[in-house]
Amino acid sequence: MAIAGIKQVSQSQAAIIERLGKYNRTLEPGINFIVPFLDRQKNVTTVNLITRGIPTSRIDLREQMLEISEQSIITKDNIRMSVDTLVFYQIVEPFKTVYEISNPVMAIKQLSFTTIRNIFGEMELDKTLSARESINEKLRQILDQATDKWGIKVLRVEIQDIIPPEELKDAMQQQMIAE
Repeated sequence: MAIAGIKQVSQSQAAIIERLGKYNRTLEPGINFIVPFLDRQKNVTTVNLITRGIPTSRIDLREQMLEISEQSIITKDNIRMSVDTLVFYQIVEPFKTVYEISNPVMAIKQLSFTTIRNIFGEMELDKTLSARESINEKLRQILDQATDKWGIKVLRVEIQDIIPPEELKDAMQQQMIAE
């Protein structure tokens, strides 16, 4: 009976404890004590992207990577391109991540899609191909500000690839050869 009241939380993890269905506290790494039958660990399967051996009742506090798959965007000068991105984030406030949003991973992904479309939609083709660092920083700032309410810190955003249409690639290559 007394053993049921002892909970060990591993390094870089946290657990949410609810007492009679209401938030009670967040367990930090190490040995923690709870009241059996009154307290229970909340299941947080939607918080962790991939469990990697982490129990479903624990939150991974390590830096995580989210791949934003290739999406089609249109620049200010009506050029259709494909862009794929990586977002690096970390849960800094487990309470907010569990109770402020139902699926933080999906929310970050959808927010990234719309933000990328907005940023590229305000830029002309030449600028999108040459200003990758400023795009990354602008994306990071917007995503970090939006996810702050959820207890998530966006650490880095990296545009992996910007793929212009084939006709445009050919035209650019011919122009380079001509020069």
